[in-house]
Amino acid sequence: MKVFVTCPLPGDAIERIERACDVVVVGEPARGVRSEAFTKDAASFEAILALLTDAIDEPLLERCPRVRLVANMAVGVDNVDLRACHARGVAVTNTPGVLTEATADLAFALMLAAARRVVEGDGIVRRGDFPGWTPTTLLGAPVHGATLGIVGLGRIGQAVARRARGFGMHVCYTQRTRLDEKLERALGASFATIDEVFSGCDFVSIHCPLTPETQHIASRARIASMKPGSVLVNTARGPCVDEVALAEALEKGPLAAAGLDVFEREPEVDARLRARTNAVLTPHIGSADRRTRAAMAALAADNVIAFARGEPLLTKFEATESKG
Repeated sequence: MKVFVTCPLPGDAIERIERACDVVVVGEPARGVRSEAFTKDAASFEAILALLTDAIDEPLLERCPRVRLVANMAVGVDNVDLRACHARGVAVTNTPGVLTEATADLAFALMLAAARRVVEGDGIVRRGDFPGWTPTTLLGAPVHGATLGIVGLGRIGQAVARRARGFGMHVCYTQRTRLDEKLERALGASFATIDEVFSGCDFVSIHCPLTPETQHIASRARIASMKPGSVLVNTARGPCVDEVALAEALEKGPLAAAGLDVFEREPEVDARLRARTNAVLTPHIGSADRRTRAAMAALAADNVIAFARGEPLLTKFEATESKG
């Protein structure tokens, strides 16, 4: 079986695939399915190991009619046209579970950094502008004992809720289907409507998948309804947040700060957000610890190998959460 891998991967994932398949690997990570290597042999590929930056759509599938598997190295599959894949008999797999804790770590890091103005403080010290301690320097938002609203209590959202309990935070959540009451008690989380989460919480952290229903789920109206001095965190997908409204809320209120790992038009980042000192911005690194990225690559590779051997696939996409 001939497999296209869209960039070099951490760990030994590619070497293991090569033992079972004929593999073409792109040396330019940013190019992926847009590369000359893909265009040259598109008609011969039977599987694609894709990244969230690879658009797997109907026109691409038309160019590679032999493809029967898209192994997406991400939890979310918003880069994949699932309907087109289903119509062509193309299986789609993802990498759930292995990146849960790493992404929750970053979400909480962004929450703390935004609330306590860590990046602003770092800049003051590096510029040599630290005048010495004063009782009013960089006053931030309190985290311990605050109320955290979680949009999407899937694997990653639940991991964030567990971390929040260590900070004595009151957790409420919203999603399409309410959790079992026992799980709610175990997480210390209470169910609320989406509007109640935005208007009633000190912090809102987004962990839902990107779908037509969740695009701009953090809408202008919901952002405007947030409490004065509140903080918005997004480690899911950029289009879940109306960035124009967010930039205005960071400039004029009600938000005190935001922490963003994902953006509406990646890798482009809105200049208004880049100009805001009260926005902590990271380059989509939610799953970027060495162990996690290697595990993601290994799981994607395992799906390719299983497919090549005619064995059951290890994972399938489940729309419960989204992170790359």
